[in-house]
Amino acid sequence: MNSSKFLLVSLALQTLMMTSSSTKTGNSNLFREYIGAMFKNVRFTDVPINPDVDFHFILAFAIDYTTGSLPLATNGAFNIFWDERNLSPSDVSLIKAKHPNVRVGLSIGGDSVKGLNANFTPSSVSSWVGNAVSSLTKIIKEYDLDGIDIDYEHFSTNDTKIFADCIGGLIKKLKGNGVIKFASIAPFNDDEVQRNYLALWRRYGHVIDYVNFQFYAYDKSTTVAQFLKYFEEQKHNYRGGKVLTSFNSDNSRGLIPDNGFFKACGVLKSKGELYGIFVWCADDSKEAGFPYEKQSQELLTSSA
Repeated sequence: MNSSKFLLVSLALQTLMMTSSSTKTGNSNLFREYIGAMFKNVRFTDVPINPDVDFHFILAFAIDYTTGSLPLATNGAFNIFWDERNLSPSDVSLIKAKHPNVRVGLSIGGDSVKGLNANFTPSSVSSWVGNAVSSLTKIIKEYDLDGIDIDYEHFSTNDTKIFADCIGGLIKKLKGNGVIKFASIAPFNDDEVQRNYLALWRRYGHVIDYVNFQFYAYDKSTTVAQFLKYFEEQKHNYRGGKVLTSFNSDNSRGLIPDNGFFKACGVLKSKGELYGIFVWCADDSKEAGFPYEKQSQELLTSSA
């Protein structure tokens, strides 16, 4: 074989190898779990942590509402609404010291606060961002947190640009100030929710690291085939993003673990599209002994 033909064959083989390997480069060992919202006395140390995963606890929630008997919106001035008694700054420090693969973030917004919708109610983009940066920076530094998650589910304005500019501005400021290392969003399949989060993604997707899509918000009758279809739809919606799979540990909604969730994840892993798994939530998993958390982490770290 002459040198020119040999070079062409070598290049073709390299291209084939690169194409083959690139189909499986998207898989990740990222595991994330929300914790503290249900006040069921769950602690970080209760949750099994596989040393080979990239483990993120997400404290739920910090909400820009007052903490009085009648909660009122506070235009970006955030307060803590998670179980501080069991999930304190010293608890964060201890779990991170014990497990070097653990990071801890906080989620803002949530569905409700003291029985009322936790509405996104900015007075203006500039005032909301200024208040949010100030109040969240204080909490993040006090707890030595690593990131932020966005989980607003109710909106007091139909102007999606306001949500996009508030949240995008917040993330850019916190990252630019070196306050956080990662940011995620947690949308689900609701028209109003998707309008706002897709507007945010189009303008600020480049500063968002993960999409914690709430696949458990779909109906409990969801099949493996439907789940995979939903995943493809959201991967298309949040094009270029790391869309994580998810389940609800109380088995009340979505494709539950015993009905095929892990089978669906296995299919995605074989395609190089298992970007991570997240769980809602540790509070509900505690009584059962976290069996699905263990199974999730085993799947993420397996070679199959």
